Amino acid sequence: MIRSDLPIGDLAAQLVHAAGESVTTCVPSGTHAVVLSVPDEPALLDVAARLTRRRVPFLLVREPDPPFHGQATAIGLSPVSDRREARRALGRLPLLGQETSS
Repeated sequence: MIRSDLPIGDLAAQLVHAAGESVTTCVPSGTHAVVLSVPDEPALLDVAARLTRRRVPFLLVREPDPPFHGQATAIGLSPVSDRREARRALGRLPLLGQETSS
């Protein structure tokens, strides 16, 4: 998932970081790629906490360069065979581009 408040170029770069760095082995055939979104960094950190509590393997990407220096920008989930806990943690998040206005 990605923060939807990032400029489109930064958003794309962070997605690549999250996808590439969260996989440590060959990606199994049939693996699903889904891009979910959260509105900002606090929401992303909340999702990271939920994933940690549910023991879902993930990588939190922090941007080392300005203008987001040190901020959490994206999460990449490692492929898992049992997706139940991931679905419980992420099930209410919208797909990127389908966010609703409050």
